[in-house]
Amino acid sequence: MTPLETGLPGWQVALWTVVIITLSAFFVAVEFALMAAKPHRLEARATTASGRAAVKNAAELTLLLAGSQLGITVCTLALGAITKPAVHHALTPLLAATGLPVAVADVASFVLALVIVTFLHLVVGEMAPKSWAIAHPEDSSVLLALPMRAFMFVARPLLIAMNAAANWLVRRAGAEPVDELSAGQDPAGLRHLIEHSANVGALDARYRASLTTALQLRDQTVEDVLPEGQELAAVGVDATLADVQAVTRDSRHLRVLVRDGERTVGVVHVRDTLSEPDLGRPARDLVRPAVTLPVGTGLATALTRIRQARTQLAVVTDSDREVGVITLEDVLPGLMPAAIVEEEPA
Repeated sequence: MTPLETGLPGWQVALWTVVIITLSAFFVAVEFALMAAKPHRLEARATTASGRAAVKNAAELTLLLAGSQLGITVCTLALGAITKPAVHHALTPLLAATGLPVAVADVASFVLALVIVTFLHLVVGEMAPKSWAIAHPEDSSVLLALPMRAFMFVARPLLIAMNAAANWLVRRAGAEPVDELSAGQDPAGLRHLIEHSANVGALDARYRASLTTALQLRDQTVEDVLPEGQELAAVGVDATLADVQAVTRDSRHLRVLVRDGERTVGVVHVRDTLSEPDLGRPARDLVRPAVTLPVGTGLATALTRIRQARTQLAVVTDSDREVGVITLEDVLPGLMPAAIVEEEPA
């Protein structure tokens, strides 16, 4: 047996220790980089082989985590088999030379060797690379992607078996395993984040209600914001441009409905009547199609339809009956009422 008890010269023990800790740091960095990286940012960097490999790693997240954990575990066992005995054997005669009994020196050197190896492994092999990967998730994911793909290619059969066993246990616990991280927060998570940020002072309270209202849009329909007791600015199907202007003056609405009984034919914008020399011309000549939305239409869909039609007004229907009109003004003030704050005079 050599002086270092492991069968290896001292320089080889040191070299193997550096290699093992470096490999451990590699696996730790890969694991935390993929956990912190944003999928859309990785996809934007898929123009290189490393970028494409990073995207593939993100798509096989559970398999990649299995590979990282396997690598970290092997490195930990290797340190325990090579470095720890060597350090233990090297410290024993040094402590015995201080006058300690051999048995006490042996126990003390064992404890010190364990502390030294654990410190090196945790600080250099895990904590430092973890911090680096979290600080630069996309860069580290791309940088380490190709070596990790090579490792997974070799270890894939074992990783698949380990992953299948883990997924079986997860399903037995009543959960469904996933292979990819979610690309974003759900509305409930975002609401919680807004509340927490406002409570700790990280978010201005003026914007709290606005952001919360915006998140509620996906759960609201046009019926929820339809004003009650509306007085519609409308003219009959036989009205003239002069009638349109008269209704605008009385109602202050720039867009006037043209209605045939209980049915809306279209909309006339008063701006279109200003350049017409003949105000006796029928209003239906300048009519624009009206956007029609059922009462159950979601607000997000309604806003998209109104924007695509390049208008600011839509007729809301319940079955075949028109129940009112919704405009952008009915929605937008609810999104940012607190963001529009007048400055106090100096």
